[in-house]
Order: sequence, then C-alpha cells, then structure tokens
Amino acid sequence: MSKILKRARPDIVAMTAYSSARSLMAADPEMVFLDANECPYEPVPGVQGYSRYANQQPDDVVLPLANLYGVATKNIVVTRGADEAIDILVRCFCEPGEDNILVCPPTFAMYGMSAQINKTDVKRVPLNPDMQLDVDGIKSAADENTKIIFICSPNNPTGNLMKADDILGLCAHFDGKAIVAVDETYLEYTEAESLSTHIEDHDNLLIFRTTSKAYATAGIRFGAAIARTDIIELMRKVLPPYPIPAPTIHAMKTILSDKNVKRLQERQKDIVSRRDRVIEALNTSQEVEKTFPTDANFVLVKFKDAQTVKQRLKDHKIIVRDMSHNPGLENCIRISIGSDDDMNMMMDVINGNITNRAATQRIATITRTTKETAISVTVNLDKPSPMSISTGLGFYDHMLDQIAKHGGIGMQVECDGDIEIDSHHTIEDCAIALGQALSEALGDKVGVARYGAHVPMDESLAHVSLDLSGRPYLVFKGEFPERLVGEMPTDMVEHFFKSLSDQLKATVHIEVSGNNTHHMVEACFKGFARALKQAIAIEGDSLPSTKGSL
Repeated sequence: MSKILKRARPDIVAMTAYSSARSLMAADPEMVFLDANECPYEPVPGVQGYSRYANQQPDDVVLPLANLYGVATKNIVVTRGADEAIDILVRCFCEPGEDNILVCPPTFAMYGMSAQINKTDVKRVPLNPDMQLDVDGIKSAADENTKIIFICSPNNPTGNLMKADDILGLCAHFDGKAIVAVDETYLEYTEAESLSTHIEDHDNLLIFRTTSKAYATAGIRFGAAIARTDIIELMRKVLPPYPIPAPTIHAMKTILSDKNVKRLQERQKDIVSRRDRVIEALNTSQEVEKTFPTDANFVLVKFKDAQTVKQRLKDHKIIVRDMSHNPGLENCIRISIGSDDDMNMMMDVINGNITNRAATQRIATITRTTKETAISVTVNLDKPSPMSISTGLGFYDHMLDQIAKHGGIGMQVECDGDIEIDSHHTIEDCAIALGQALSEALGDKVGVARYGAHVPMDESLAHVSLDLSGRPYLVFKGEFPERLVGEMPTDMVEHFFKSLSDQLKATVHIEVSGNNTHHMVEACFKGFARALKQAIAIEGDSLPSTKGSL
C-alpha cells in the first residue's frame, strides 16, 4: 500500500468491491446472458445494446480515452463527467464529520459542494492578487485532517494556468499526507503539458480530465480521473457498477475516433483564435475596466457596472455568468466563447449599438445519421452568416456555398460520409437534411413571397422556378456534356434537387443548357438560390394561398 493510500478511509480500503454480473463475464454477442435480470429485447427499434448492462469501465472507450490523454488504462477511471470523479475522490478519502479539503478561491464551486454533501469541512486559501497559488498559505492552512487539496488549472473562473512547479512542490510537501487533485478541464485550450506525466513521480497526484468542453460532449457526461493504480482501483470500488450508459459509449466511440479527434482539435484552435479577438474587442470597450489573462475557452471581464451589462445582455437573450459574489471579483462577468455571430452580437449589445433585438429569426438545425453518413445542417433564412460547408467533396461544397451566398441565408453543413466508396450517399443525404432544415425554418410560411424565379449565367442558361407550395415536385430538363465535375457525378445534380424538393415540399422547375459542364451545374445551383431568396422573402403577414394552407 502506498503512503497516500494510508490516508484514505480505512473502511473504503478494506471494502470488497461489488461484483456486478458484467464484471464477472465480459459481454460477448455469442453468449446468452441470463445473469443480470435484463430484458431480452431492445426498448425501441433501431438501437442495439440499450437493454444490456455495459462493463463498469468499457474497453471501447477507456482505451481511446487513455490514448488521447497519453496514459495507461490502469491509470484512468472513466466517470460521468469530471464532477462524478470529484465526488468519488472525496468519498474515498474524507471521513464525514472529521476530515477537510482545501480549495483556493475563486475556483470551481463543485469541490466545496462535494465536500459539503459528504459532511466534510472546507478550508479556503485565496489565490494571490496575480491569481496564482498562495503556496505558503496552503502549507500553513492544511492540518493533519486535510485529505485533498483541489487546484483548478486553468482556473475557473479566472481562466489562467497555475504554475506547474508550485503544484509539484505541493505534491512533494504533502507526500503521504494529502492528495493534490488538479482539475485540467480546460487544458486543451493551452499549449501546456498535462501534469499526468508526473503521476509516477508523486503517488498523491491526481488529475481530472473531461471531454465536456474541448470535445463538445457536455450533454453526454464523460470524464475521468488519472492517478497511480492504487488510487484508481480505490475509486473504482466506490464507482457504481454500471455508470456509463450504452448511448454514451456508442457516441464516445465515434467522438474519440482518430479522424474526429483531429477535427475537434482544429476547432479548439478556432476557439482560441476567436477568444483572442474577443478580448481585443472587449479591451477597446468603454464599458470594460479590464480583462483577465486566460488559457481557457472563456474570459473573465471586469466591467464598470457589471449588473447593468448583465441585464442589458439578458434583455437581448444573451446569458453570461456573474462572478461578482467572489471576493476580489466585484463587477466581474465570465463570458464563454461562442460562435462569431454570438460574439459580434454580444459586443454590439455591450457597446450599446443594439437597442432592440431583431425579430425572431427563422432558424433550424437538422441532424441525420445513417450507416453511410452523419450530417448536421443549420440554416438561418434571415441572416447570411455563419456559413461553413464541409462534406469532403470539394465541388459539392462549392455548390452548396452558392445556395448560401446567392440565397442570402446562413448555412452550416457538416457531413462525415462514405466518400471513399462513392459520393452518392453524401450528396443525397445532405440534400435531404438541407431540405428538412429549410422546411423547418420556414415554419407556417406566413408572410413569405412563396414564388421565385431566376435565369443565370455566362454561356450556360438555366431557368429555375420555385413554388413553396407544400407539394413536392421536380421537373428537370438538361443534359451535361461531361460525367463528372470534380468528385461530383453530374447525374447526381437532378437527384440532389429531387431529394431537396421532396423534403422542402416545394415545386421546382429547372431547365439548363450550355457547353461547359461546370458552368451548367453552377447555373442550376445559383438559379435555385436566387429563386429561393425571392420565395422566402417576407412580404406581409398573411399566408400566400387562397386555400389557407401551404
């Protein structure tokens, strides 16, 4: 037993872990399991594995998560978010009514909350004025009943990294006395190295990680603790026998794939870049006194009058986090970094450039998942941004871009499809999802123009007419000289508009002629976009139909 484990609760150390049915025998599709009182059928059609218990620590997600964090599987315990890991650590080490933890405010409130729930006292040693650890203060404040020292780095709500040497120095000072638990929830937004590389040097060092922030899984609840093996084994004793739901496992297998991790890491860079631009803009505002240095996906801002700014933002349906209740953070608000549109709107409101928020915009998001594709489409019929198209097919991206730009709409399309096999599914399924999104955004269609027509371009001629009739119908006339443009088969152009019109519930007529295949296809997409722009325009407040419905 390591020195630090002697500081754990003796009853937890001596406890025999619950032997769940699935811990005794791993799931195997060829086996007939009659050992866990599960149902023999799935709850709804189209799902698999929901009716069966998963292992406490499923290999399908533990291994990729360990690889992501660069640790051995024996050194990691997967939990429902980092919050659960915090709670379990307190219950493992702190005797209710006897022991205490130490926190360094302003910091994440859940450390203290978990202690309170466990009837454990909380010692508080505030950060220095530079928002770094008061190392001497921590050493002085801790006593023989201090079992855990919680450190958030980057810190929430201030956003700054703590000095690694200070943390490792505390590990050495409290060797055999207290766990030094470092919360690295926001580490992905920095270039700093995780302190998990030091767990073999310090048996009292524990690291919290989560995919909730940088890997966009807040709604899935997936986190972890990283430490020496004996601590991990102790925490697994206290962890419920079946903590990770099957839908979470299925989702995380996809999220933690190498391809998707690389995609998300690029987005992390985008957030950091946007954060820096937002800070620059905030520092020029007359309402702002200062911004705090940050290494996270948020910024702490000291305003001249935080309550006025907070209310002004709330009036425009923008919600931020008031941190003024923390000593030393009077008039401070924590602002998460959202999209470019979110940030631009926020700055306009802060600076008083918007007095009345625009009328409700026609926005819709559609997600579509099949065996061949996974798609997310968002459209905004009333604002030409944000716009981003990524399907893996360059020319197809260019054509969807034409619909957004010439239609005057915001459009975000992201597709992960089986383009290594064929482009068909990606083109068709994106058209289906886009049609569904446009239809949902249109809503009851009250006030729309309903009809649109346009004729483009160069040596090619495309007549495109559109009626948001509620009756799907496509007429397509035209033959393309070439079979392919880029990676897009030209026979998929008609198929695209057929799928789109079916889901949009619109009548679409397209007639195209010309000599250049690229221009002919582009004319179809631009013509449709221009017709759509006319048809979705708001002209009044009545339904443009004598039948009373569209």
